[in-house]
Amino acid sequence: MSETKTSQPTPQTPHSSQSNYRPMGRPMRGGRGMPVPKGAIKKGTFPRLIKMLFKHYKWYLVVALICIVINATVNLVSSVFLQSLIDDVIPAGVANGFESVAEKLLGMTLAMAGWYAVIVVASFAYNRIMAVVTQGMLCQLRKDMFAKMQSLPIKYFDTHAHGEIMSAYTNDTDTVRQLIGQSIPTLISSTFTLLFSVALMLWYSLWLSLIVAVATIVMSFIIKKIGGGSAKYMVERQRSLAVEEGFVEEMMKGQKVVKVFTYEDRAKVDFDKYNDKLYQDSVRANTYGNILGPILGNVGNFNYVILTIVGGLLLVSKLPNVGLSSIFQGIGVMEAGIIVAFLGMSKGFAQTVNQMSQQVSMIAMGLAGASRVFTVMDEEPEKDEGYVTLVNAKRNADGSLTETQERTGLWAWKHYHKSDDTTTYIELKGDIVMENVDFGYVPEKQVLTDVSLYAKPGQKIAFVGATGAGKTTITNLINRFYDIGDGKIRYDGININKIKKDDLRRSLGVVLQDVNLFTGTVMDNIRYGRLDASDAECIAAAKLSNAHDFISRLPNGYETVLTNNGSNLSQGQRQLLSIARAAVADPPVMILDEATSSIDTRTEALVTDGMDKLMQGRTVFVIAHRLSTVRNSDAIMVLDHGKIIERGTHEQLIEQGGVYYQLYTGAFELE
Repeated sequence: MSETKTSQPTPQTPHSSQSNYRPMGRPMRGGRGMPVPKGAIKKGTFPRLIKMLFKHYKWYLVVALICIVINATVNLVSSVFLQSLIDDVIPAGVANGFESVAEKLLGMTLAMAGWYAVIVVASFAYNRIMAVVTQGMLCQLRKDMFAKMQSLPIKYFDTHAHGEIMSAYTNDTDTVRQLIGQSIPTLISSTFTLLFSVALMLWYSLWLSLIVAVATIVMSFIIKKIGGGSAKYMVERQRSLAVEEGFVEEMMKGQKVVKVFTYEDRAKVDFDKYNDKLYQDSVRANTYGNILGPILGNVGNFNYVILTIVGGLLLVSKLPNVGLSSIFQGIGVMEAGIIVAFLGMSKGFAQTVNQMSQQVSMIAMGLAGASRVFTVMDEEPEKDEGYVTLVNAKRNADGSLTETQERTGLWAWKHYHKSDDTTTYIELKGDIVMENVDFGYVPEKQVLTDVSLYAKPGQKIAFVGATGAGKTTITNLINRFYDIGDGKIRYDGININKIKKDDLRRSLGVVLQDVNLFTGTVMDNIRYGRLDASDAECIAAAKLSNAHDFISRLPNGYETVLTNNGSNLSQGQRQLLSIARAAVADPPVMILDEATSSIDTRTEALVTDGMDKLMQGRTVFVIAHRLSTVRNSDAIMVLDHGKIIERGTHEQLIEQGGVYYQLYTGAFELE
């Protein structure tokens, strides 16, 4: 294939395994790479949350609602008993002797005890149910969110701070817990209490109810002004907290870099900036939230005093008292029992309004948290329109392939042809061809331009070039971590867009420069390459990769538990485990991305030997800065600003005396 001409420099992405790496061309927001969280509250968040609650806990919620109604009703019964006691029982006892009303008093006492027993039972049932509903819902949200994250493309994690994502699992779900377990039930209970209180007040006295109505209007105005500010800053506080946590996570992960480059003082300055923003939002939110209660309490107290004065005047002047009861009992005069009952209801009414107002900011914060959780759950999943699958196959006597459920070591692409309703089986060999591929992480920034290459089964293809030339990007496209903009990539003659992504990636093994080890035993980490691999197969893979020797010297051998990304192992040992993981997967195509660039020379010899064993009989793509490791490649591609400018064997490229010769010999000319 002919060489392509060089082009103007094109921005390139950093290495894909870096923490918080983002494609070039995407603007950084929020300062120092920390993105500002998206909109505060998504439209439809509350109905969606309620719908989810009823989907999973319908009957639990019905019973909880009944308990709330019982509590709201019974709490007002005391006012009715008090009114009856003052206006009916006590006057009758004074006139005829308390012996005449003793039976009635006993009946009222037992009735009250019965009602309060009902409250105890209802409260116990309600609290037990809400504990199940709240924690169960959070469990379901986390499950749904984590399941969704598994379907998201690499691009999502490349463009979102990891700390911000973690905040959705911690802070945001905690606000949802408070919303479901406290704010919504309190709002419902308070609503029923207010409705029943209003009905009872109107039943007793229209005049006194009008005074309460005026106080309610004043309270509503105060809640709108102050409560709205509290809700606004509660949401801002939640957003600031997510940004701060993202920064802290980034600094913790890069602590060695911070120490090496003495970045501590600047890190403190940056943290103080985020922390001060969180402090300011928290102070504003709490200021608004804390002054609302006392103000409403004082309005309730003024209302109490006015009701006492007006009620006393109505009582003394013997003016007619009009209420809903007048429809059935006729218009009467104000009585002391009505005033006492009304004062109790007024006090409870004001407290209920105050209680509701305290939930305004909590509801706003909870909805903001739920909105951020739903934002993660609503992210566009990785699209996969492929229909060609990878299956175990066996070869028939005539040389054709047949699908089988047994693991035979022979793999085939199962290709269904809709046009003629036939299925063909193509042997998996590892023949990869890229034809005129163009690609950019963002439309306005092209990274690869007109890249064409091929790798025959068993060939070793090496990519070399300066950092940012596009080497890792090519391997990202072969894996379909990103889809190409133009051109074609064929795998065993099949356009990779037709191959299901899971099956495509199952046929590829990847060994990265930065190794990720998971909490678990050494055996578990090797088996990560193929979950159905036996212990014997994992040990064989470790021996192949030269990892068996150091594993045997660990305290518990293959059962040694690794934590914190295998921090108790050296970089070389971690890399050997990564190679063993790829070996146990036994893929026909391997991608080695600078796998030896950060280890010492002696360990490099072990790793290189392990990789050489791993590469035997496979199609291999190698990215290396140490050119000595690619001398035996079948073809070497030299990239510069997203274009292949040279290609050939080591000897051919040295003979040309071009860019590869300069890279290999270090004979760079000073400009």
